[in-house]
Amino acid sequence: MRHWPLLALRLTTPRLELRLPGLDDLDALADRAAEGVHDPGEMPFGEPWTDAPPHERARSTVQIHFRQWGTWSPDHWSCSFVTVWEGQVAGVQEMRARDFAVTREVDTGSWLGRRFQGRGIGTEMRAAVLHLAFAGLGARCATSSAFLDNTKSLAVSRRLGYREDGFAVEKRRGEAALQQRLRLSRDEWTTPDGFEIHGLEPCLPLFGASEGITDPGGAP
Repeated sequence: MRHWPLLALRLTTPRLELRLPGLDDLDALADRAAEGVHDPGEMPFGEPWTDAPPHERARSTVQIHFRQWGTWSPDHWSCSFVTVWEGQVAGVQEMRARDFAVTREVDTGSWLGRRFQGRGIGTEMRAAVLHLAFAGLGARCATSSAFLDNTKSLAVSRRLGYREDGFAVEKRRGEAALQQRLRLSRDEWTTPDGFEIHGLEPCLPLFGASEGITDPGGAP
């Protein structure tokens, strides 16, 4: 689409492709949500959307993408890529920002279907959007956060070089829970080999990043 070039934006890594989902991708992603994302005794999310029945999880997974597209602006955007591994939609890697043109700061979040976990996919897909942020959009910093008992997410952040940045108290299932904040600066990041960005140039104004691009990598 000439008026929505984000649909042609792709990130590729040695094993993965990340892209904004088409309708078939959304159907597959809804299936992943219905199949399950984590052990029912755990809750890695502040908004406990995974407590809903499978059919509601599937529907809400589709709807969140429509809402993000409908409210996107250069001053406030959420870019949720589907992660594709060996031809299968495995989960979501989100990157979001407010006032990016000024702050040059992004935040990330993600989830994977349970049968795709434990393969290093979570680390690789986070690295892909960090490459987009730092090399493609000229970000200065990336942040993340996870509840203290979400050891998998915290391990991904530490593996990628994030440093601890204090704590926050959040409501989770009606109770207070402690979150670890994390921060990674551009100077602390080195993109691994084999990571590329495709179709970025026409998308830059939508990210509020029409200037300051350094090394997009891959085909524009």
